[in-house]
Amino acid sequence: MKRQLQTVVYGAVLLASLSSLSACAPLIVGGAVMTGVVALDRRTTGTQVEDEAIEIKVASAVRQEMGERIHLNVTSFNRQVLLTGEVRTAADKERAEKLAKGQENVNAVVNDLAVMSISTLTQRSKDVVTTGRVKAAFVDAKDLQVNAIKVVTERGTVYLMGRVTPREAKRATDIVRGMSGVSKVVRVFEEISEQELQRLSQPSK
Repeated sequence: MKRQLQTVVYGAVLLASLSSLSACAPLIVGGAVMTGVVALDRRTTGTQVEDEAIEIKVASAVRQEMGERIHLNVTSFNRQVLLTGEVRTAADKERAEKLAKGQENVNAVVNDLAVMSISTLTQRSKDVVTTGRVKAAFVDAKDLQVNAIKVVTERGTVYLMGRVTPREAKRATDIVRGMSGVSKVVRVFEEISEQELQRLSQPSK
């Protein structure tokens, strides 16, 4: 059963991600692909909806101004926006961050855009596979809630986002660091206490 669940999660991530790659779009909304089931997410339903809207608005604003000269992944979690991808100039990187900060409901922006040549489809395909493997490893770990962590992979660097305890943050980081094909792990976590986790895990009445 464990192996079947792992295969299902991996397959879902890979299929959804490859679908987005096939369009060859220079901007990608929600690099994590799997945003999680609402009932298992540690954000409120309203915040989840806001995060989805933020991703769309930021990507749209950048697309309108910069077109295809930028490859951008936009991932929002609890109103914190992560920008990853590649830009051709430092000015483009700064402008993308300014556009993101100017969108409604955005509380903070983590700008990790690289000033370099736009990544190839081959590299992005490798990143898709890495994201799927990370998600499957989290399921296999059993002591992590896979839907509580968003995973974004960019040129071999894995970004982890979510509301997690220090214990979960360390566990997730250790798992990813030990995986082949991962060059670096960047944590963009919002830490919560074990008591808060217990409260969030209680079924709603």
